[in-house]
Amino acid sequence: MLNADLSLFVSDLHLTARRPETAALFQRFLAGPARAARTLYILGDLFDYWAGDDDLGEPFNAETCAALAEFAAGGTRTLFMPGNRDFLAGAPFGVASRLTFLADPTVVDLAGVPTLLMHGDTLCTDDTDYLAFRAVARTPQWRADMLARPLAERKAMLDVLRARSEAAKQGKDYDVMDANAVAVAEAFRRHGVRRLIHGHTHRQARHEHLVDGRACERWVLGAWHDSGNALAVDGHGCRWLAID
Repeated sequence: MLNADLSLFVSDLHLTARRPETAALFQRFLAGPARAARTLYILGDLFDYWAGDDDLGEPFNAETCAALAEFAAGGTRTLFMPGNRDFLAGAPFGVASRLTFLADPTVVDLAGVPTLLMHGDTLCTDDTDYLAFRAVARTPQWRADMLARPLAERKAMLDVLRARSEAAKQGKDYDVMDANAVAVAEAFRRHGVRRLIHGHTHRQARHEHLVDGRACERWVLGAWHDSGNALAVDGHGCRWLAID
């Protein structure tokens, strides 16, 4: 039964036909525990990469969008914040999946608690190479130029970018790719909230911060691999849900 007070949060599923077990896990989540929530928030990187909405007909993409649409038909509202892997998703994807796009960052009221939602990549200010690429890739001109290329060419380019990204990670200190403490404090300060939920770093955890004398909490969503995870938020607070 749908719980009007319950919101669920997931991120970093990195769905791809190369990992059918993760896709099956997500579909079980949509068919099971997610149906109790009034709202499902997907905070980025739902897909390992999204080449553009003209790829909606690809069987894996079509199956995933159909599962999301069927889920939404059950009464749960789905909100999607694009991440660094799926920021080329647009309105046709939203229509096919029956979801609503969410800006990054966004403050929402969760059972009376103002909460800041982010994908989380902009908090990783020590990862200067990535942020330099992000500053270019998120411009309207870069997006338009990318989407003007043939789909096959785009996919090949994204495969190369993904491979380079994975190779670059091997040469970086893991802390460089984590959220920067100063950036986190500034996010709390700028938005005037005491709770932050984000993904991107794959380091599932709850952190406590003291910002200008205020106690704040930060919930970091984990990635999905052999098992999944979701953060449940209602009037009783926040708690982790294991998805397997």
